[in-house]
Amino acid sequence: MSETPPLRRDQLIESYARYGAPEDRWLIGGEFERAVVRPDGAPIAYDDDDGIRWILQQLAAGDPSWGPYEEAGHLIALLRKNGASITLEPGGQVELSGAPHRKLADLAAEVRENRAHLLALSAGKAHRWIAAGLTPYAPIDAVHWMPKGRYRVMREYLPQFGDLAHAMMKGTCSVQANFDYADEADCADKVRLCAGVAPLTTAIFSNSPLLAGQDTGYLSYRGHIWTRTDPARTGFPPGLRDDYSHERWVDYLLDVPMMFYKRGADWAPAHGRTFRTFMNQGIDGQRATWSDWELHQTSVFPEVRVKRTIEVRGADCVDIDLSIAFCAFFSGLLYDRGALEQGLALARALGSTGSREGHFDAACRSGMAGLAGGRSLGAWAQELATIAAGGLGRWAPEALPMLDPLLARIESQRSPGLDLLDAWRRDPSPTHVLAACAY
Repeated sequence: MSETPPLRRDQLIESYARYGAPEDRWLIGGEFERAVVRPDGAPIAYDDDDGIRWILQQLAAGDPSWGPYEEAGHLIALLRKNGASITLEPGGQVELSGAPHRKLADLAAEVRENRAHLLALSAGKAHRWIAAGLTPYAPIDAVHWMPKGRYRVMREYLPQFGDLAHAMMKGTCSVQANFDYADEADCADKVRLCAGVAPLTTAIFSNSPLLAGQDTGYLSYRGHIWTRTDPARTGFPPGLRDDYSHERWVDYLLDVPMMFYKRGADWAPAHGRTFRTFMNQGIDGQRATWSDWELHQTSVFPEVRVKRTIEVRGADCVDIDLSIAFCAFFSGLLYDRGALEQGLALARALGSTGSREGHFDAACRSGMAGLAGGRSLGAWAQELATIAAGGLGRWAPEALPMLDPLLARIESQRSPGLDLLDAWRRDPSPTHVLAACAY
């Protein structure tokens, strides 16, 4: 057993209090996953001549502010000193995790610049960058694994608990946003709101109706996939319901079965032992460290995740304008107190009509046409959009135009998945469908 002083539960709880920040220091960060495929929808491998490694190499060569990060001799990420990174999801999805920004305009400029670089380096190549929550043509078994030790462990562990775990890992893409909180009470309110309206988030941004060239029967099959991945680390765990506290969240994390831990360059399976066991008794002769705790926090995937910031999850990958609108939407809801309180009231009203799980299933199947309490999810979304626009108008009025693409979607009650499905029905060829969801 190592001599590392054991972590203590009270230390972990206290850390979340330290992460709080005054309102004048609140920032916004965006995370944007995108897939790249061949013109016929087939996957692109890491080691192809113009494959995923080549894409990272070209991004680094074109901008020296990106520093390469390798694992076992494989280039797997690019890092910037401002906190931004470009990383790989298990099936070669390329994610920009942007730097934290004070202004939404800076966040928008960052992701637009990144998109421009991706499209420029792929010009003339057999690449198609797509904005969809799920790869529409490649069978999941045909998608190549990326050479990351973390994924080697996950690919063996997760299918024991969910039959669509590999589809989640290799096939899905999303857009996420990160927000600060002032203190525990503010964090609790923001978590309750985001968890409470998560079915509306999924409904509005549903954009994954196709898999292996066929209609899945869901507008957000990505959302459905998450319900068949690992219930211990997905969905709406107790710490995210109506009783959030830092203590409850830490206890949830302590008792979630671990997938892995890392020592040096080596990833080791934890075989489902809990972090509480790792912390108090050790695993394989190793005692849990603070870096182990921070790594463990990244191995749970609920609809809302609390780390140093609050991560709002649950939206399919959509085009760049809607992705930016997603960040603006939740900025308006979370960073204006009046909007936050109105949003909480709406979330309570929605919750009184049934379970989050039931509403989430309706959102995955039918998007904004799904029903909750005798009303369409789209009608609920219209109320929420009015609240978000009011909040953004008070917090950052200059950013209001960023909401326009989203407000138009909600007004028409058409999630992007409906457009993608209509394109497939008109012409199911990869050329036509990939153009319809081009990034």
